Amino acid sequence: MAQRHSDGNKLLMTVLYMVAACSAVPINDLLDRASQRSDKLHSLSTTLSHDLDFNFPPIGRMAMPRPSMCHTSSLQTPSDKEQALQVSESELLSLARSLLQAWADPLVVLSTSANTLPHPAQSTISNKIQELQEHTKSLGDGLDILSGKMGPAAQLISSLPYRGGNDIGQDRISKLVNFNFLLSCFRRDSHKIDSFLKVLRCRAAKLRPEMC
Repeated sequence: MAQRHSDGNKLLMTVLYMVAACSAVPINDLLDRASQRSDKLHSLSTTLSHDLDFNFPPIGRMAMPRPSMCHTSSLQTPSDKEQALQVSESELLSLARSLLQAWADPLVVLSTSANTLPHPAQSTISNKIQELQEHTKSLGDGLDILSGKMGPAAQLISSLPYRGGNDIGQDRISKLVNFNFLLSCFRRDSHKIDSFLKVLRCRAAKLRPEMC
């Protein structure tokens, strides 16, 4: 019992130390780290999309749902860099955090489905989905710290529930189509998150808009 209590104290002290260390990091440095992680996240999702395109049946492309069917499509976001530059820093961070948090459950669905995906690169795809989950968690933790430094508005999260269920299909075509569609939605959102964080980093560095 005493050993367990001691271990618990050590863990608590470690957590407190990490929080204190992160709190001491300047916002510019935190934004640099977040931007690097979001860039990795988007690059990984793009690579995954290319892996899936290999051996993807032509009929599957015709059956792909429209982007407006993505579960995050209801969130109003800037459509390009020019619009993003007009949005406040706190709101941009809130949008990035809302999009990222909306993928907690769908990424679990992708991870589970990847284990039995009827695709020649199934093992590679499964491993990369696990990487996506890890990078998403790491980025989310970093953005939580950032939001604490940027005020209450940055801590607001828009609820974007995923209602697609855990079953992506019964036959080969439907499994590939639904998996590819869900991944395409993530790729689109990861691009938005990356763009928003790059604009935030640019502003923090006080660069001219045309340099962002």
